[in-house]
Amino acid sequence: MMKERPDPDALLARVQEEETERKRGKLKIFFGMAPGVGKTYAMLESARNAASEGTDVVVGYIEPHVRPETLAMVLGLDLLPRRVIRARDKGWEEFDLEGALARKPQLILVDELAHTNAEGSIHPKRWQDVQDLLAAGINVFTTLNVQHLESLNDVVAQVTSIPVRETVPDRVFDQADEIELIDLAPDDLIDRLRAGRVYVSAQASRALENFFRKGNLIALRELALRKTAERVNGQAIGYRQQHEVSRIWATSERILVCVGPSPMSARLVRSTRRMAASLRAPWVALHVNLEHAKPLSSSDQQRLENNLRLAEDLGATVEEENGTDFASAVLAYCQHHNITRIVVGKPQMAWWRELLQGGFVAQLIRRSGDIDVYVISGDGEPAANRHVSDEAKPVYGLAYWGATAAVSACTVVCIGLSRYFPVTNLPMIYLSCVVGVSLIWGRGPSVLATILSVAALDFFLIPPYRTFVVGDSQYLLMFLVMLVTGLVTSDLASRVQVYSKAIRQRERRTAALFALSKELAPLPSYESVAAAAQRIVSQALDVHVWILRQPELPDEDAKRLEGDTPPARHAGVIRWVFDHGRPAGYGTDTLPGTDATYLPLRGSEELVGVLGVLPNRQTSKLTISQMKLLDAFSSQIALALERCKLASEAEKIRLQMETERLRNTLLSAVSHDLRTPLTGITGAASLLVDGNEKLTSPARLELAESILEESDRLARLVANLLDLSKLEAGAISLQLVLQPIEETIGVALSRLERRLKDHPISADLPDNLPPLTMDGMLIQQVLINLLENAANLSSPGVPIELRARVGEGVLTVEVADRGPGIPEGQEELIFDKFYRVAGQSQSGTGIGLTISRSIIELHGGKIWAENRAGGGAVFRFSIPVQQPAAGNILQ
Repeated sequence: MMKERPDPDALLARVQEEETERKRGKLKIFFGMAPGVGKTYAMLESARNAASEGTDVVVGYIEPHVRPETLAMVLGLDLLPRRVIRARDKGWEEFDLEGALARKPQLILVDELAHTNAEGSIHPKRWQDVQDLLAAGINVFTTLNVQHLESLNDVVAQVTSIPVRETVPDRVFDQADEIELIDLAPDDLIDRLRAGRVYVSAQASRALENFFRKGNLIALRELALRKTAERVNGQAIGYRQQHEVSRIWATSERILVCVGPSPMSARLVRSTRRMAASLRAPWVALHVNLEHAKPLSSSDQQRLENNLRLAEDLGATVEEENGTDFASAVLAYCQHHNITRIVVGKPQMAWWRELLQGGFVAQLIRRSGDIDVYVISGDGEPAANRHVSDEAKPVYGLAYWGATAAVSACTVVCIGLSRYFPVTNLPMIYLSCVVGVSLIWGRGPSVLATILSVAALDFFLIPPYRTFVVGDSQYLLMFLVMLVTGLVTSDLASRVQVYSKAIRQRERRTAALFALSKELAPLPSYESVAAAAQRIVSQALDVHVWILRQPELPDEDAKRLEGDTPPARHAGVIRWVFDHGRPAGYGTDTLPGTDATYLPLRGSEELVGVLGVLPNRQTSKLTISQMKLLDAFSSQIALALERCKLASEAEKIRLQMETERLRNTLLSAVSHDLRTPLTGITGAASLLVDGNEKLTSPARLELAESILEESDRLARLVANLLDLSKLEAGAISLQLVLQPIEETIGVALSRLERRLKDHPISADLPDNLPPLTMDGMLIQQVLINLLENAANLSSPGVPIELRARVGEGVLTVEVADRGPGIPEGQEELIFDKFYRVAGQSQSGTGIGLTISRSIIELHGGKIWAENRAGGGAVFRFSIPVQQPAAGNILQ
């Protein structure tokens, strides 16, 4: 069997997979048919052996089920404390994922992979916790029963009449690095159950009457054994492909049936299905596209599509291969996929044509090696009745006429050149003609051109002329070399055509998938992903495309397509796809009479939408290769839609967390800052009421001033909170009036007279300050916030500096203090809502600077803060001297 050059894409994928596996932890699943077979015990035993060899082993979560032998195996191993989660007025002990990631052992034990975590856990399922552990490079031992596999869920329910709600996706099972089957005879398991070694007595009695009936256990055991065998078989195939093993390993049966446009292919497919069912073996339906073969007629093409769809409906994996030789293509596929049996139809061509062209069945049998070949006869129509289409027949016939004309032209040229060059140089011209014909029309016409070239050279250019008699025997060798060279050249050129076409097809498919993934990757929303996917799929396949999400169903009786709305007659098909998560419509086994095809867009966990396609031309239908490309498209689209959904959910969670954080911060700050002035007011008022007769007039005045000062402080706090809510809601309108800044500064200082009595103000206001068009009340609020902030951070007796200056079309006001200053890197953060610098005074809610920034930006200015040389901070804001017209509203 000829060894082909390795596929570079496969090599790249293998390197990437090995790199990913190198960084990822190893997963070992202890797999069994039912609870009680000893999975946890075997896992602990393996873990103890690993620990004795120096491996850092931690028990993350073990469910002992009150089994003494299991509890004994845990002794001596490091235990990870469980996480207690309060849910539904009850405390639940769960696996602590964060603790495990922080501990990061070499190996961790996590029992019951299919377990559903309590509400409030990081992930809803334990297998998702295991995925995080593996991604962190931690090796994991875990346990799993066969009834918890997603693909076997309905089968188990049919066998046991008990639905299993906790399931694990099959991809998790398939990604495991090692599967260890823990097997136990059903009778032994029942004995263990009766002895109370699985459940307590009352629970064991109920289990024996329901799930643990012997018939159920036998069926579950068979499922577990078969699933394990499939896993091992997949590993064997992967090893053969990785190490390029050429011999077939008949460790398990795999059947291939060759499918073509012949009517007997349907019988071959059904026969192979019966053979696969009796052997319980997977099977493949393979169609080989031969480049040099005649184009199929429309009826043959339709029959081929029907045969392939029949195979797919009967459970086969449908594949297509390109090649120049049927036997080579089939055997290469068999070698790559470890096929043990080939089913082909008995050839129907005439005996003389089979003798001349070589029968592919004979070649298969001769070159099959260890593969068994089954030849099945059928009652299909004879090959003579098959025909090429009316469009293809004249085109294909013209190729031979073209080859004849090309050789004739070369003969005319050679006759003219024979006067100037030796005749031994002329075959090069004929060989050039053969190469050109093979590149244009393929192998058949090029073979004809080779034979005609030798005949023309002998007839017209070799003496005696115009006869096929060769006078000099030395020319016979030249004819032989020319004939062999022409045939080899035509064959090589034909192979180049095949490979070029295959590469072009792969390139187009890869380019389409790359364009789709590149286009969808940065899109943030469901709608943008759907619009881009519709455009790309429509252009690639010439179809009309719909992408729907539940419950987007057509509700109008549309007779034709309108925009992006599918016709109302498809509503039932779409609803069926949504309900069952399987394809429906044309080309499927569900509602095949529908003129459109609908595919489920399934993410990693749930259905995220439905993809519908309808050919733009009613006479055209999607081919098998187009359907495969469409399946690839649907997978890419589903992942993109799921990413958008998860991103949206993550954003909602982030907003909820941010809202919760702000709420807690606000409650903490407001409760403190409201309580402080209220405490002062209450205390002063209490003294006035209770000790009125004992208090002197100065004391009463001092208490009254304290009440007034704390009331002002409380009023400013409430005003700030109201202003913040108005600013965020866009409910503040600027009342712009032309007025001097000095007046606004003076009002702000007078309102803070009591608050600033311990802080002298050093004001530097030039006489030439221009008036500003501004909202005086809001700018006054900014000044009050900045001055009060400076007073909070400055020691008593330390002056606060207030300056103003004009330059470059803006008026800048600054408030400077000699407080502790601003930590490096927090100059912008201090303007965020509820942000307070750690270690400084916690007076204030942390919204004054936020309000000030919003007001200044509303006036078209900016505000910033800097540290001062020698200590302290300076806050500056600038407002353009030329303001917009009055009435601007915050948007």
